[in-house]
Amino acid sequence: MRHIQQFSCLSLSLLTLAACQQRSDTSEPARRTVFFDKAGMDTTISPGNDFFSYANGGWVRKTKIPGDQTGWGSFYQLYDENQLKTKSILEEVAKADAKAGTVEQQVGDFYASGMDTATINKLGYEPIKAELARIAALTTYKDVLNYMAASKSNRGGAFFGFYIGADDRQSSINRINFGQSGLSLPEKEYYTKTDEPTRKIRTAFVAYVAKLFALTGVDTASARTKAEAILAFETALARSHKAPADLRDPVANYNKLAVADLTRQMPNLNWRAFLNTMELSRIDTVLVAQPGYYQALDSMLPKTPVSLLKDRLVFDLIDNNASLLSREFEQARFDFNNKTLYGQPQMPDRWKRIANRVDDALGEALGQLWVKKYFTAEAKERMLSLVNNLQVVYRERIQKLDWMAPETKEVALDKLDKFVKKIGYPDKWKDYSDVAVKRDDYFGNVQRAREHYYREEFAKINQPVDRAEWGMTPPTVNAYANPTNNEIVFPAGILQFPFFDKDADDAINYGGIGMVIGHEMTHLFDDQGRQYDASGNLRDWWTKQDAERFETKTQAVVNQYNAYTVLDNLHLNGRLTLGENLADLGGITLAYQAFKLTKQGQSNDKIDGFTPDQRFFLGFAQVWRVKIRDEAERVGIATDPHSPAKFRVNGPLTNFAPFYTAFGVKPGQKLYKPEVQQARVW
Repeated sequence: MRHIQQFSCLSLSLLTLAACQQRSDTSEPARRTVFFDKAGMDTTISPGNDFFSYANGGWVRKTKIPGDQTGWGSFYQLYDENQLKTKSILEEVAKADAKAGTVEQQVGDFYASGMDTATINKLGYEPIKAELARIAALTTYKDVLNYMAASKSNRGGAFFGFYIGADDRQSSINRINFGQSGLSLPEKEYYTKTDEPTRKIRTAFVAYVAKLFALTGVDTASARTKAEAILAFETALARSHKAPADLRDPVANYNKLAVADLTRQMPNLNWRAFLNTMELSRIDTVLVAQPGYYQALDSMLPKTPVSLLKDRLVFDLIDNNASLLSREFEQARFDFNNKTLYGQPQMPDRWKRIANRVDDALGEALGQLWVKKYFTAEAKERMLSLVNNLQVVYRERIQKLDWMAPETKEVALDKLDKFVKKIGYPDKWKDYSDVAVKRDDYFGNVQRAREHYYREEFAKINQPVDRAEWGMTPPTVNAYANPTNNEIVFPAGILQFPFFDKDADDAINYGGIGMVIGHEMTHLFDDQGRQYDASGNLRDWWTKQDAERFETKTQAVVNQYNAYTVLDNLHLNGRLTLGENLADLGGITLAYQAFKLTKQGQSNDKIDGFTPDQRFFLGFAQVWRVKIRDEAERVGIATDPHSPAKFRVNGPLTNFAPFYTAFGVKPGQKLYKPEVQQARVW
């Protein structure tokens, strides 16, 4: 859905992965017997110079990214396998004559409605004509605000971004949290940078907006004029936005404000009236993460021609629904948002796109069917034992820290002992019984699912947090940590090879899912997570000296990643990626120490010619076997808090002595750093 809370994830890019390359059949995969691909290595490269290429270089050279992908590799291939499993379920329930109102009927009819391209293409843009007429009737900027607030399926409209989640300083209660919004391009610098790739994106954006207007009958010249005005408006609005790295400061982004005060401070937005129209009259206090954005919006709205504001609403309406309309609308949206921004040449098959839509709209309904068929109790039990093993290791490491005072350690250990572990799927499933799903109404099905989402979310405001709720659906190939719940979460979708396989040796499992577990644990103690206590409350529980030592240690990580470059000498942003880089370093550290407690970890028995330690590091590198298109990489550097895959392997290992020992890394090699220069935090 549109307004979502962001957690610290293993890979944010996985939340927006396009549907993956289709296999020739949907049969179950054969039992795996080989757990590391030696043929994908490049042994002409010294592991001490570039371990990512040593482990994956042969695969990178011979692999071509499928035409319907922004990248390819381990994550994508697992996502591909999961989508085929999802397809099997969807096709089965779509053919069944399921009882009305059952999960099977809702999921099956939703999928069938999305696959009915004949009806969808015949309708053209008929489904949004009534909304276009409503926008056309608006006469003042206050009408524009009322329209956005009143929308049942797009609450807040184009300019009010929000999510409902725990109050950071009172984590037992849900609040509505407003954040900066209103931009169509990835982040603020896309409106001002003058390099050629960025200028091309702005040009393509204007063409895209004009195309959408033209598809609804606006003449070419007028469509172009409208598009250029929208870009100019967003450019002005972008000046009020914080940069992506600044969004990672939970203290700076916590502003608890009375609605009455907001209304006085921003009379043009009239927050009280806006919230009343949103059917939130009971709300007298909100969180506003970036007040500067709303102050700018308050100033701009009365000065902006109403015709331009209406055009921006029209664009938002079409853009937000283009993938639900006839082929030409869907193609136009793909051409800009996928092909231009991310370099993806081809649109994925229809079934893949609709499978994603079902997961987005009815995720836990689909999830019930998915885990029943594809996730075993044995896998959940094995995963829990791995999590517990790493928790024991983390406790030992905190106890032995030489830079943390006893009083800070005491709170840190309490937080570690109390964190919640969620594995596979929720204990209680969401209820979608209020969503009427019709087999012949794809557009309506999506709108009703969106309306359900807002009803569900709004009902939480000022109510106790349901700590059993999940932020990802079971088939998701990802994991996350949520500091306000003090929890780590691993959906069933990621608990498969190459991350995890019940038949794999411990070196592979600890290098894969063990590192993922350690990564998410460390997020609860990274530069953001460390600011939350055992109850999930944002408060300063560190001594001043400990905080200063932590910041000194993490600055070394910032400096390290700032020095890495991709493409045309484009530098990584060490501040933006700090949390994920700390989690990667912590993940490999915890996973390795836990691995050394296993029988294999304490032996010297080789498999495929590799020692247990070498196999552990190769299994880790195999997880990040990913190849990305240049366009997608460029967007990621600007917006993604995760470093590119190569540096998620090489970066942590430069700071990890056991890697040096396992592969004989020596002074003079590119990954070697003297011990005194190695970044070590947890």
